[in-house]
Amino acid sequence: MAQDTMVPKLNFEYWLDKAIKWGQATTLESQKDVCLHLPQLQEFLRQICETLKHTDSIVAIQQFPLIGQLLGRLCWNPFVIGYDESQKTLMWCLCCLYSSEPQNPVELKANSWIRSLLCHLVSSSECESNEAETSTFISTLGYTSADYYCHLVKNMVFSLVTELKGNQFNGLNIQGRVSASRVNAVSLFCLPLVTLPDLTPLLETLLLYHGGASEEILSSQFLEAVNEAFLKKKISLSDSAVFSLWLRHLPSLEKATLHLLDQLVSLQLNSLEEVARVIKDSLLPQAASHPAIFRIMDEIFKYAVLETDGSPEVMTIIQVFTQLFLQAHQNENKQLTFSLKAYFPCHHQPLVTALLTRPFELPAAHWSQHLKNISDMLKALVEDTNIRSLGDLFEIWFLVGRFGEWLDIAAEQLLKAAAEPNALLWLLAFYYSPHSGNQRTQTMVEAQAVYKDLMMLFSCEVLSVKDLEAAVQCVKDIEQCCNLHLATHLLTNFLLFSSCGRTVAQELIYHIAEATDTSKEVHSLLIRTAYRINQNGEENQRTVKLLNELVKKLTLNI
Repeated sequence: MAQDTMVPKLNFEYWLDKAIKWGQATTLESQKDVCLHLPQLQEFLRQICETLKHTDSIVAIQQFPLIGQLLGRLCWNPFVIGYDESQKTLMWCLCCLYSSEPQNPVELKANSWIRSLLCHLVSSSECESNEAETSTFISTLGYTSADYYCHLVKNMVFSLVTELKGNQFNGLNIQGRVSASRVNAVSLFCLPLVTLPDLTPLLETLLLYHGGASEEILSSQFLEAVNEAFLKKKISLSDSAVFSLWLRHLPSLEKATLHLLDQLVSLQLNSLEEVARVIKDSLLPQAASHPAIFRIMDEIFKYAVLETDGSPEVMTIIQVFTQLFLQAHQNENKQLTFSLKAYFPCHHQPLVTALLTRPFELPAAHWSQHLKNISDMLKALVEDTNIRSLGDLFEIWFLVGRFGEWLDIAAEQLLKAAAEPNALLWLLAFYYSPHSGNQRTQTMVEAQAVYKDLMMLFSCEVLSVKDLEAAVQCVKDIEQCCNLHLATHLLTNFLLFSSCGRTVAQELIYHIAEATDTSKEVHSLLIRTAYRINQNGEENQRTVKLLNELVKKLTLNI
């Protein structure tokens, strides 16, 4: 951001010169000059504020080296801060300069200075005596100005928190005496100060406050500001306060969900462990334990899938999120836990129950039969004459897709222990080709051809690239995109999990991804497989090592 574009250097020098001449406006001449220039000063401060909102605090100080000196002098001018709008704008500017994660002593010192100024601004609005009398009073108490104002703000916060929580009188809670307009006013008072650490107890109390009103009593600007500060990690709030924020202000929940998706899609995904860490830190899987939050996020995820045409990265993110949601749900206090039916009320419940079963909850020897049961239920559901609209079909497909861990296991089981391969092939064919029966039938035919070729090679002790030419060519010749992705899935699994396939896996998987333009799909499959092996505690270090090498190689070409 160019300094001379948004906030001209000349203006900084001009207003700093004015602030120095004004001092603390003790003379009649300086007071008149402040009043004369106050409208222009307010407009200048507003421009600074808008610029700082979109600039990192460190960058802002580097771009505008005079800003600290200017704001500091203005904050101590009673005629400037006596104008309510100027005072609020100065607070906003200081909050934007506050570093949420100070990296060195200079930033720590700057934060301390900013905190003192904010405390001074907040407390000065409460003081009716003039500055000289206040300074004398502070000195008599033995405090420095900074210490005094910090204590004053802490006491103010404590007083407001006590007022909102309600006093106990003879065991009776009298919270109802706090009017809705009073609570709204307090939330507006907090607006420019949300990043001030001393204010955190008040923020949490407001977010958790429910006075019995039928409509939201907190300012929507306050809720948006708190959510923005939380997403940018400028403040730290308790889990319960964050959950309450998202429940009482749905635009904040939507913004948090989209922020998470943007954050994850922009990452270079080398492992799902990193994805899982980012998702957990967002608190959204934990918040989704409330069905209302889950369903809103579910709709956002569906929209993201439709917008990206089923992007493998987006589907992988949703699958990891679903696993973390289930973990959070299991860790909830059992007395407060909602039934899982509450999250999927419109779906065929036996199918939901089967999909919700995590692989580690069953012996590996039972996986194939469990998948056959899922396939049979799904097939009966899809072929039901009542399932006519594309919307209904998409809902079923998305339900299966968000539990994609079972789909990956189905492709693996086909090569290991599939007594009835057609059921597992149909399950994969539905996922890759859900739209029409005729197209799915063609997908099945081509998948069976690839599967047959692979199984003929599965028992080979030694395998060369030449031996796989027929299967690879079969994959290359497939014209339908959905069929191509399914065939690539089967072939990749064969190379990963057959003892003979591993010897040529690196060369062939990379070649297939390049030749068929499926690098993203193969990359997502590889990182999902590595994550599943690690999560389920499978001891297969040779496969994990191979997966990691392939992921690194493919990452360079995505």
